[in-house]
Amino acid sequence: MLNLGGFVVEASPPPAARAIAMRALVDTVGVTLAGASEPAGRIVQQVVAADGAGPCRILGTALRSTASSAALANGTAAHAHDYDDMCFVSLAHPSAPLVAAALAAAERDHVSGRALLDAYVIGFELEARIGRAMNPRHYQRGWHCTSTLGTLGAAAAVARVCGLSPRTADHALAIAASEASGLKENFGSMVKPLHAGLAARNGVLAADLAAHGLTASLSAISGPQGLLTAMDSASTSLEGFIEDLGRRWEILETGITLKLYPSCAATHPALDALLELRRRGGVLATDVASVEVGVDVITPTVLLYERPASPLEGKFSMPFCAAAALVDGHVGLDTFTAAKLHDPAIGALQARVTMRVDPTLDAAAPPLTQARVAMTLQNGRTITAAANGARGYPDQPASDEEVSAKFVSCATRAMSEAQAMNLLTALRAVEAAPDVTAILA
Repeated sequence: MLNLGGFVVEASPPPAARAIAMRALVDTVGVTLAGASEPAGRIVQQVVAADGAGPCRILGTALRSTASSAALANGTAAHAHDYDDMCFVSLAHPSAPLVAAALAAAERDHVSGRALLDAYVIGFELEARIGRAMNPRHYQRGWHCTSTLGTLGAAAAVARVCGLSPRTADHALAIAASEASGLKENFGSMVKPLHAGLAARNGVLAADLAAHGLTASLSAISGPQGLLTAMDSASTSLEGFIEDLGRRWEILETGITLKLYPSCAATHPALDALLELRRRGGVLATDVASVEVGVDVITPTVLLYERPASPLEGKFSMPFCAAAALVDGHVGLDTFTAAKLHDPAIGALQARVTMRVDPTLDAAAPPLTQARVAMTLQNGRTITAAANGARGYPDQPASDEEVSAKFVSCATRAMSEAQAMNLLTALRAVEAAPDVTAILA
C-alpha cells in the first residue's frame, strides 16, 4: 500500500508553488473560454445539458451542471485548441483536467481560492511523480498521459478540495486507477480533447464515490496487476519516486510549459527555430525550396499527419505547422482553420517539408523538446538552427504580458474585452478569495 492519501490531504504547498498554480489557472480558464465554442466542446455541452442543472458553471456558456458534468465539459473545452499547458515529466497537459476538476468541486463546495490552488499543486505533484515512474515507456506504447495520469491527478486534487481523510483519498486514487484510459491513436480527432474532459470527470467521480464509502484495492496502482504493470510503466514500482513528496516540489523544479502556439507541443521547438530564421534572415516563404526538421524518436509517434485532412489533424502535422509559420510569420488560433488548411501557398510549401529522426539530438533530454531545422533556399543556400526547448518553457518562461495577451485573445471568443480584463484581474487575485464562486460570478 502506497499511502499517498496522507500527502494528498496533509501536505502544505509552498507559496511559490501556489504562484505557479495561479498562472496555470489563468491560462487554463482562458483556453477553456476559447475552446467552449469548438465542435468538441459544443457536443459535450449538449450531452451534459441533458443531465439537468447543477451548481457548477460550464465556462463560456450560460449552462450549469453537476460537478462531474461541468468537469467533463470544461476539461474538453480546455484541450480543444491544444493550447493548454504541458509538463515534460508527466508528458501530459496537466492543467486541463486539474483545473476543470478542482474548479468544479471548489465551486460546488464553496471553498477558498487558496484551497483551490493547494489542490492544484497536490494533483500536479502526484501526477508528475507517477509520470516519472511510468514514462517514457507508457507514452511510447500509445497511452495518452493527459488522460491516464490526468485522471489520478484530478482525483487527488478533488480529494484535497473535498477534505477527504487520508484513507478515503487512497481509495479515491485506487478508483481513479481503474478509470484511467486514453489512446494516442485518437490524436488529431475530437476524442483527444475529450480525453482531458474524461480525466477531469473521472477525478471528480472517483473522489465523490470514495467520499460516499466506495472502496477499492489499495494496491491498484503498484500491485502485480495494477496500473503500473498493466499500462506499460517504465518502472513497476513507485519506490524512489515518492519518498520525498512534500519536501521536494516538481512544480518548482520541473515547472509548467505555457504554450504560445495552439498546436502539439512537439512542434514548438521547430516553430521557434523556423520563425527565428525567417525573422533573422528576412526569408519569405517564396524563397524556400525545402525544409528538413530533425526530431527525437518519440515525436513521430505524436505528429501523425504528413498531409492533414482537418484543422485538428493540422495541429499534429509538422509539415503543415512549419509551412504555415513560414507563410504567415506566426502560428495562432487562426492558423488551424479550413481556410488555412486549403491555402495554396501553405499547401505548396507543406509538400516540401520533411520530418525525420535526428540521432545526434541529446537522448537524455526530455522527449519532444528538441529540434534541428535546415532550410534550403531557392538560391541553393542552406540555413540552419537548433532548438532546445521553446518559448514558454520553464527556462524560457512566458512574460506576464504574453500571458495576459494570450488570455485576452482566448477569452474574447466568449466575452467582451472589458469582461476578459476584469476576469483576468480576479483570477490573479484568486488566492485571497474566500469563495471561488465569487470569481466565477
